[in-house]
Amino acid sequence: MESTFKLSKYRYVVLGLATAALIINFWAWSLLGPIASKLATELSLNPVALSIMLAVPIIVGSLGRIPLGMLTDRYGGHKVFSILCFLAVLPVIALAYADTYSGLIAAGIFLGISGASFAVGIPFVNAWFPPEKRGLVLGIYSMGNAGTAVSGFLTPFLVQTFDRRGAYLIVAILLFIMGILMATWGRNAPSWSKASGSLLQPLITAARDRATWDLSIIYAITFGAFVAFGVYLPVLLKSSYELDLSDAAARAAGFVLLATLARPLGGWLSDKFGGKNVTRIVLFTITVLATAIALQPELTPLTTVLYLSLSVALGCGNGAVIALVSKLSSHGTVGSVTGIVGACGGLGGFFPPLVLGITYQATHSYYLSLMMLALSSLLVFLYINHRFRNVKIAG
Repeated sequence: MESTFKLSKYRYVVLGLATAALIINFWAWSLLGPIASKLATELSLNPVALSIMLAVPIIVGSLGRIPLGMLTDRYGGHKVFSILCFLAVLPVIALAYADTYSGLIAAGIFLGISGASFAVGIPFVNAWFPPEKRGLVLGIYSMGNAGTAVSGFLTPFLVQTFDRRGAYLIVAILLFIMGILMATWGRNAPSWSKASGSLLQPLITAARDRATWDLSIIYAITFGAFVAFGVYLPVLLKSSYELDLSDAAARAAGFVLLATLARPLGGWLSDKFGGKNVTRIVLFTITVLATAIALQPELTPLTTVLYLSLSVALGCGNGAVIALVSKLSSHGTVGSVTGIVGACGGLGGFFPPLVLGITYQATHSYYLSLMMLALSSLLVFLYINHRFRNVKIAG
């Protein structure tokens, strides 16, 4: 029998492994975005075709969270996360050798499995910690989204140093190593138990809970915008402000990194003041900031401050939603609830790059797209404010 002391220490090993695995998987998931402009030039892609290429891994990764969350409830995060890392190696290698638009699209479809990894780590980590710490801890795990920022910083550099094939093969090797580490050092919490009933039962239970869909709507805005900016912001900055590719990719990576660092803050604030209050404030703040950015046609210090403030708001909102997931999910359904909420968040990130490409191609401006974000956030704020005020929801 292991001592309580050893288990309390080991939980942080699990947290570190899960976070590292998420970072590398999100790096793989975001391999196309940082060099999208380069690929568009090489393949003569118009803005819509480029948007489709960037959006394909997002939608697959989003929908993939539902079955992966369900499988985690049944088989445990240790096993599922290990296998996922090994499987993710294959599409990254395929992406490295893809030289045509159709080849990139095909590889991008299977690359989505890396983005689905988020739904595995939430129940995996959640089971190791007491309820009063889960908001902060899950926020720390969610910082694994920094893999998108890592991709923004390192992928262009590695492509310039080793060419695209060499850069992508490095990521494939890292995924394989992470799979070995997770299989060797990872383990399920002593309190974890296999979900009872059929394989689909936890998913059915989660889908019948109205709170699951309330959180999904919020996450579609907060995480959806985070994913959309993470994927498309290098293109937006280059097109709007005539920045070079490296500068645009670095600025976009900074946006993603700041949003990622704000996730634990959102979780901690939820532990202290309640996730309902945090999400309401975040949604209203997004409305104001997106409107202000839309009205800034030039890249000024104020524009930079507005973008960075928006990144913090999105990160806090993401952390608050995940904190609420841990509090509202019944035993054995955390993975399924996370899968549904995560899928809706990812789908929220699927459509904006398409809208950005279409509106820019039609108007040569991103004003309409940013105002759509502001309006969407306002509508969700009004709905959620009504729900939280009139319906008793814990957290």
